[in-house]
Amino acid sequence: MTTASDAGQGAYRIEDLSRLSGTTVRTIRAYTDRGLLPKPERHGRANVYDGTHLDRLRQIADLLERGYTLASIKELLAAWDAGTGLGGVLGLVGEVDRPWSDEQPVRIGLQELIAAFGGEADLSAVEDALQLGVLEPVAGRDDEFAVPSPSELAVAVELHAAGVPLGAITGHLRELRGQVEHISERFLEFTTEYVFQRFLQSPPNDTEAAEAAALVRRLRPLAQQTVDAELARAMRLRATEHVRRHLGDAVPPAAGSGPPAPAQPAPPAAPAGPPEAPVQVALPAATVAAVRALVGPADVPVFVAAATDREVAARRMDALAADGRSDRDSG
Repeated sequence: MTTASDAGQGAYRIEDLSRLSGTTVRTIRAYTDRGLLPKPERHGRANVYDGTHLDRLRQIADLLERGYTLASIKELLAAWDAGTGLGGVLGLVGEVDRPWSDEQPVRIGLQELIAAFGGEADLSAVEDALQLGVLEPVAGRDDEFAVPSPSELAVAVELHAAGVPLGAITGHLRELRGQVEHISERFLEFTTEYVFQRFLQSPPNDTEAAEAAALVRRLRPLAQQTVDAELARAMRLRATEHVRRHLGDAVPPAAGSGPPAPAQPAPPAAPAGPPEAPVQVALPAATVAAVRALVGPADVPVFVAAATDREVAARRMDALAADGRSDRDSG
């Protein structure tokens, strides 16, 4: 046990140091053997540690939580002991570790989650969401989940409401996640090669670490901005191609999407007037599909024009007949 005088001087036996630092006695001895922790002073038959050892153990724990290995921690601590500084490095690590989104996590109950997906109690989909990290368990609560990204969950709700099965949604997310992780890895490799390589040759001093942290803040939004812009461009092009592939020539060309589609054949001109220029009209997808099934893709425009002419002629005949009846009745 630490005596009152020992505690006032910051002197600890290994058991007290273990309790105060949250580190096991075995780990403290291992850190000492590896040179991560200074050797304790010997007072009689006992090893005595002080506040320096306690601070060092807390620094090691902090770096481990940030993902550093023991080997890299040893290099950082050695640089710090040599006067290079550790505060700037920890500031840089903190900047990188800061959330890369402004979203605030929320919680959702199981029944609320089921209701959001139309009352469909699919526990296998919940398990998939937990594995993907869309949902996270809440300690001590089997009927409540943390939602790290509410917007991602909202997208899943909207897709399901539009008719996409839950299994298809989670499968798509798995595929998308792999592609996005590849993009993020390439962006990191790119910026490391051209921006951060000079900071990685050796542990940076406080000034260099502060400069690197400022660069991280500047570059932080660039990856998302680039992906957003490229996704918007690709969606504009691919969506137009996709719709045209399914609806054929019934879809008018989008502005700036390339050369115009071939003009639709004009309906037969009325005998009394000159021929009119062709006009393209967007038709419902179901209508185009039904016509295509009836006459084949090549004859869709001709069939639509003929059906329109017949409808116009029928309405004209009905109007003439109605006028004739009106004249007879008035006479």
